[in-house]
Amino acid sequence: MTQRVVVAMSGGVDSSVAAALMVEQGYEVIGMMMRLWSEETAAGGAHNRCCTPEQMSDARRIADKLRIPFYVLDTKDVFRGTVVQYFIDAHRDGLTPNPCLECNRHIRFDWLLNNALALDADYLATGHYARIDQVDRVFRLKKGLDEAKDQSYVLSVMRQNELSRVLFPVGEYEKPKVRELAAKFGLPTASKQDSQDLCFLGDGNYRRFLSDHAPDIMVAGPIVRRDGTVIGEHGGLANYTIGQRKGLGVQAAEPLYVIGMNPFRNALIVGTVDELGSSELTARRVNWVSGVVPDAPFRAEVKIRYKAKPAPAWIEPLPDQRMRVTFDQPMRDITPGQGAVVYDSDVCLGGGIIERAAE
Repeated sequence: MTQRVVVAMSGGVDSSVAAALMVEQGYEVIGMMMRLWSEETAAGGAHNRCCTPEQMSDARRIADKLRIPFYVLDTKDVFRGTVVQYFIDAHRDGLTPNPCLECNRHIRFDWLLNNALALDADYLATGHYARIDQVDRVFRLKKGLDEAKDQSYVLSVMRQNELSRVLFPVGEYEKPKVRELAAKFGLPTASKQDSQDLCFLGDGNYRRFLSDHAPDIMVAGPIVRRDGTVIGEHGGLANYTIGQRKGLGVQAAEPLYVIGMNPFRNALIVGTVDELGSSELTARRVNWVSGVVPDAPFRAEVKIRYKAKPAPAWIEPLPDQRMRVTFDQPMRDITPGQGAVVYDSDVCLGGGIIERAAE
């Protein structure tokens, strides 16, 4: 019996090739695109890099080329209520969030997967650069073959029941090969540029987005040293991130960097390079991909940002879905709100949201 797969399509080359590979492999394929966001900014520019009419048209053209049915799902309300609100609330709390983690947790591999299953699909396929295998009846999430494009970091929220129903067709290829395949299949997206910014930020300007949607966040406050000495004024905590040096607008005998934020005082904390960084962090909302919480501290590597290099560390599971990470060497840019994702070689073991760095 032919298995049915829903392919999450975006109008880009990766999801287009994913759909073509599924057709080539003999699946009954349904193309599905989520309309996540559609809005104009106060300045008149689009707050939207995904699901534009042009992208929907591209996705429909791909579906027509592959002779598969294609549907657009109105996902705006659930996306706004989860991902966008999370993005705003995290900035209000003085954090630097990665909304892609939240989108994969609540939208792509929950809401969309459930919609696919409601169509009696056996699988949901996406264009992510990652791989899934199974060892001793446990599904493993692995880095994509193209490590420069690997997206396992933002997939670290996935659980066993989701991995059992998801396929990553392009994860076995490097990006140049994916473009070759697109040309081979005659897909009009073969030379289409990759998107780089958050899907709901049309111009990539998150500060303008926050000014439009949460102006209360962009409130001036004190710039202070660690001892509480006030040395200047900032224009809103959301304008800054840990490790930032440029744009502070304060004079000092030596360069100063953002080393922390105090949202209760609306204070931006700055210090010298010697005060920047830590060897330890704690993370919350930790997900272990295997579904089993490790019963003892263990050695692994941890990424603290999407493009960061994995660093060797001790990982200690804690109660209440938390963990402590102790790095072999101090890490300069441990940023609350970002993901701390744990790896054993090319296997993603799981991850959580950075809560704080130890002083």
